[in-house]
Amino acid sequence: MARRYDCNDATDRTTGLREAASAVRRGELVVLPTDTVYGIGADAFTSEAVADLLDAKGRGRNMPTPVLIGSPNTLHGLVTDFSEEAWELVDAFWPGALTLVAKHQPSLQWDLGDTRGTVAIRMPLHPVAIELLTEVGPMAVSSANLTGHPSPEDCDAAQGMLGDSVSVYLDGGPTPGIVPSSIVDVTGATPVLLRAGALSAEELRKVVPDLEVAN
Repeated sequence: MARRYDCNDATDRTTGLREAASAVRRGELVVLPTDTVYGIGADAFTSEAVADLLDAKGRGRNMPTPVLIGSPNTLHGLVTDFSEEAWELVDAFWPGALTLVAKHQPSLQWDLGDTRGTVAIRMPLHPVAIELLTEVGPMAVSSANLTGHPSPEDCDAAQGMLGDSVSVYLDGGPTPGIVPSSIVDVTGATPVLLRAGALSAEELRKVVPDLEVAN
């Protein structure tokens, strides 16, 4: 039976974060609020949990799960060949609605799907999410919806779709925004905007003027 905690209540939030962290460490799934939409998350380094996440969403390995982190410092252990421009994007827009696709460290023992040696990574601008990520480390997190359905703006919508496939729901109220994060590929010599979301190409070019836009 899934448990749900109201993170706008101080006592419930403390209990919910403790229970969510325990669930993640056991390889179970949790739903958490972010600054874009609600996410369904699992320990990024527990392959079975990531597989369960994909199954819960009805999503194939051809759509790998992004990773959320609680601090930019965590990047040092996760990515390689991270350019100066990539760091400038991190400095300007994290925490926030910018996902960076980077080359991950070859030594990492994780299986996020068919990533071809890359990882989509973000630091969300949401206190509940950051607190959980700081406690448990990097999490594989995707939007908390069934594939093909709208991304959830509140916990009710997420729970209505995912039900008891999730152990703990952290209810932070409606999300501040429903526009997804912008995605920039920083694996090459020049950053490439793969998806325009909360941040436009114009905003990003204020930091990296040579940003290209994918066709």
